[in-house]
Amino acid sequence: MPRTRTLHLAAELAPGTGPSASAADPLSASAAGTAAARTVALARLAEAAGLDFLTHDDSFARPGLDALAVLARVAPETRSVGLVPTVTTTHTEPFHVQAAVATLDWVSRGRAGWRIAVSPSGAQARLFGRRPAPPTAALWQEAGEVAEVSRKLWDSWEDDAEIRDVATGRFVDRRKLHHVNFQGATFSVKGPSIVPRPPQGHPVTVVDATRPAARDTAAHHADVALIRASSAEEAAALRAELLQGARAHGRDPGQLRVLLSATVDLDAYEGGPGALAELIAGWHGGGAIDGFHLVPAVPERDLDRFASDTVTRLRDRGLFRTAYEGGTLRDHLGLTRPVSQYATTGAHA
Repeated sequence: MPRTRTLHLAAELAPGTGPSASAADPLSASAAGTAAARTVALARLAEAAGLDFLTHDDSFARPGLDALAVLARVAPETRSVGLVPTVTTTHTEPFHVQAAVATLDWVSRGRAGWRIAVSPSGAQARLFGRRPAPPTAALWQEAGEVAEVSRKLWDSWEDDAEIRDVATGRFVDRRKLHHVNFQGATFSVKGPSIVPRPPQGHPVTVVDATRPAARDTAAHHADVALIRASSAEEAAALRAELLQGARAHGRDPGQLRVLLSATVDLDAYEGGPGALAELIAGWHGGGAIDGFHLVPAVPERDLDRFASDTVTRLRDRGLFRTAYEGGTLRDHLGLTRPVSQYATTGAHA
């Protein structure tokens, strides 16, 4: 009897435009404290349901707390669920971005990812005053280069580079640190990183592949690709396109997960949590998707109903885990831990 394909479930944490979105100044101390407490509560709810990971959206277009910093606050309050902030690669320094994501992986004990985003807005570019916004296609090419150099920097410390020898005062074996010497179209990085190799080797890379301009970047660099589709046939075609793209880039397509991302209002007329469970089971069972990424219309309401009703129905059908079997986000997704490219070649800087 063939082995049942693993179903992966994830959810978005950021408030939308519904009643849960605060009208208060998001930068005030009271609002910040409220937002942090709210996010921790939602994360614990999702973790109790066994979800693979949580995303937290972010943008230069609006004021508010930094998603990566918020999930660093959530990390010690949770034990198993993956934490994936949106990180915009436009106008930011790749070296600092990778160090922040690596730090989140350490803080969460191997549960970090990052959802790569770009910023094509001229208004957002003016916030930084560094350069005008290039065309979207160029931004996604740059984002791919940020993903590539991040992996190199995460590998720039071999796993056993730290020696912490108190007697000799030696903290690190410098023979196991490596210069990456990366030259991209818009930036260059020498390395090595300032952060030891993350627990997962590489934190999980997530790319929203909804727009065609992002698909090649997703196929080349993503561990998880998010898609939107109105039918199982459309989802299956997008999944096949991404897997073929991964193969064309020399990747193992079995190391790419494709999740349907959908905004859901579980208080509407469409059938509620039960109908959503049927849709997920049908599309997953037919091979159209590897899982589902819930974008709740109202997080406190819809994530609760998703966790207590939809997930329970999927568990009752034997389609979703009843407990976490591993400790890292890569474990949850069934992804291998990469070997350092520098340790493999044996090269020393």
